[in-house]
Amino acid sequence: MDYVTSNRWRRDVTTPRHSTGWHGAIILMLLCTCSLVFASEAKAQCTARDSLQNQLRLKKTSSPIMPQVLVRSAVDVPVWKKITIGTFSNSFALRNALHAVGCGTGGLAGEILARPAFTLSATKADLELYTVSAAELGFQTQTASLGQIYARAKQLGFGLAAAEIAPHLRLQYLDQPIGEFLIIGMEPIKTWEGEPVILTVANGGAGLILIGQDGRADAEISVASRFVFLRSHRAAPAEAALVHH
Repeated sequence: MDYVTSNRWRRDVTTPRHSTGWHGAIILMLLCTCSLVFASEAKAQCTARDSLQNQLRLKKTSSPIMPQVLVRSAVDVPVWKKITIGTFSNSFALRNALHAVGCGTGGLAGEILARPAFTLSATKADLELYTVSAAELGFQTQTASLGQIYARAKQLGFGLAAAEIAPHLRLQYLDQPIGEFLIIGMEPIKTWEGEPVILTVANGGAGLILIGQDGRADAEISVASRFVFLRSHRAAPAEAALVHH
């Protein structure tokens, strides 16, 4: 799986050799402030990088063992978790809430949360979420494309989630076990450079975090990866034929 990390510029701050009085005090305050900002940003970037590296390490050591019972219809899958949306007035409040509880945000995820295409529900609502792996959807190869996984999920009666479900789930899933990466089945949102990105709620061992990853339809995903979907209003028939790729 390809991941794209965003590069950010940083301005160098220099201190004159001879600074006295209030000029020196102001410069010292600026240096301290910049150091705190840079340290906070560096920590978030390192946490995202650690999570991505851990995910890749887990993918190398795991094998796509087919489950004993494949998912034949979304109606057969129990509710995994219930969350509430519509509790934030804007994305700034949402991001502040993530920061307040110690949840990290990767560079790509942070950019997606700031994009105009990322919207929040104005009405409070409770949602039921379902989690399923690509292998449980019937894929028997090492990987499958994101487009194929979405198509199969929709065929079985699952529905894609709104992008806002990712940060809301991150906030309401603080006991996520280490090593778990949940890909949100969502329509990708493009970065400022036009790269399609989907969001993942993860605990790679470096802390709880929300990260972004390749959202192209042809992006190859390990079939061991788990997705979070909604259930569509139309339930797929239980006798739907399984796909074999």
